[in-house]
Amino acid sequence: MAENLYQKIAVDGLWRNNTATVQLLGLCPLLACSGSVVNGLGLGLATTLALTTSNAAVSLLRHHIPETIRIPIFVMIIAAFVSCIELFMHAFTYQLYQILGIFIPLIVTNCALLGRAEAFASKNNTAAAAFDGLMIGVGFTLVLVLLGAMRELLGNGTLFANMHLLFGDIAKDWTLTIPHYKKFLFFILPPSAFLCLGLIIAGKNIIDEHLKNRIKQTSTNVIGSKRVRTTGNIS
Repeated sequence: MAENLYQKIAVDGLWRNNTATVQLLGLCPLLACSGSVVNGLGLGLATTLALTTSNAAVSLLRHHIPETIRIPIFVMIIAAFVSCIELFMHAFTYQLYQILGIFIPLIVTNCALLGRAEAFASKNNTAAAAFDGLMIGVGFTLVLVLLGAMRELLGNGTLFANMHLLFGDIAKDWTLTIPHYKKFLFFILPPSAFLCLGLIIAGKNIIDEHLKNRIKQTSTNVIGSKRVRTTGNIS
């Protein structure tokens, strides 16, 4: 029973109920901070950490939170963890923190965090709530990184540029460059994020439709041989 619950949480968070491609929540930071892989990964990791810790805290305190003021308390819990994450980034990844700017503290207003606290963390045990936050965050991060990779590759002709802002000097040589590629200005600009996200959502819908048709086709096939009934006399 527990294995089925965790499997469902994982599938929902990563694919079936993905925050970015299905629920379409948190689109402001998703579109604004997806100009490169490092930006998307940095914001995604911060959001994932905020989701996991706030979900766990809400679940742990759920029996002590008055029903009438639960939403303000959820917001305060989320804000406390986001503030800790912001201070951590300020101390250890300051340049990336400056690039992401206001979108780090704005994680507090991300509907996904409050939504998961209200819909799941406040009704389930701490382990399940933390795992739910982790899967929702990882699903959001994957879309951010994919979006950032598309825009960085098509806009600048590079991939994994400036990864040292997140991982330190060890990542200075991680940059991949397309030789003789001329920059495509459109993909560097914010409007390209809408186009790239639309392509990602379209690709997911195509895959979902293919899987649906495949399951339907499999269910209609008769497995094994049919039983033949013979009547009458055979001479």
